[in-house]
Amino acid sequence: MTTSHAVAFEHVGKRYGALEAVRDLSFSVQRGEMFGLIGPDGAGKTTSIRLLCGLLHADGGIVRVLGRDPVREHRAITASVGYLSQRFSLYGDLSVDENIAFFAEIHGVSDYRARRNRLLEMTQLTPFRARLADQLSGGMKQKLALACTLVHEPQLIVLDEPTTGVDPVSRREFWKLLSQFLAAGITVLMSTPYLDEAERCARIALLHEGRLLALDEPGRLRASLPGTWVELIVPSAREALGALPFRAQLFGDRLHLWLDETDEAKALRDVREAAAARGVPVTGLRRIEPSLEDVFIEKLKGTDA
Repeated sequence: MTTSHAVAFEHVGKRYGALEAVRDLSFSVQRGEMFGLIGPDGAGKTTSIRLLCGLLHADGGIVRVLGRDPVREHRAITASVGYLSQRFSLYGDLSVDENIAFFAEIHGVSDYRARRNRLLEMTQLTPFRARLADQLSGGMKQKLALACTLVHEPQLIVLDEPTTGVDPVSRREFWKLLSQFLAAGITVLMSTPYLDEAERCARIALLHEGRLLALDEPGRLRASLPGTWVELIVPSAREALGALPFRAQLFGDRLHLWLDETDEAKALRDVREAAAARGVPVTGLRRIEPSLEDVFIEKLKGTDA
């Protein structure tokens, strides 16, 4: 653990009674990178974020944020960390301007007006600055929450599933904003259940039931799966799932098949021959690169969970 880490977990554990929400979790976030905690509900993402924000005490292990203990030195890190929860937590009866002003003042920022104007321009909320927060769309509420999170110029922003329930266009705009802040040197740690969003992170930690399944760059994780991956389109993918002698995952109306064979031509031929022998009509077949979802499922099969 070094001071170059914005966040560091070393063998961290957290229980809620009999439930082990975080189990022996270790990872670090470099300053200036975008890091993702990825996993389904119950994976331990929100608990991990609450631990690093100093809102929970770890039952074991070490948590450090910007080189400090987030519980014992909570006040010291508050000025350097911005937190955006998965629920809209601003004040609906205050205007856009008033919400940003309020958060600036509770962080002790007195000369915030120029900063507020820049944030409103970046988030495209300037035309709506007099509108009450309750009257904003879901995507605009999230952009306002982000502006409030950034008004005190934190070194680290922590985002807990910030795009859950937000429409696709607003999600895309939100990611553009994050890219701008990242370019300015701000460290971004976010949790998300969306594997397509994970691709945007420099590095990700795949979590399941509080445990770390894998930690690396998204591209390196995808490249780590051996053999050949094939996408098969058939009239009934669910029926074919049990008929073919390959490891397979169901993706809508198609199957992702994994073969030990590294020769692409032979792998495709093997799939066609196996399908023909079992009376499975093939309407589409091609080699594909494994997705992060493939990685997650394969890593999950390697655990006792």
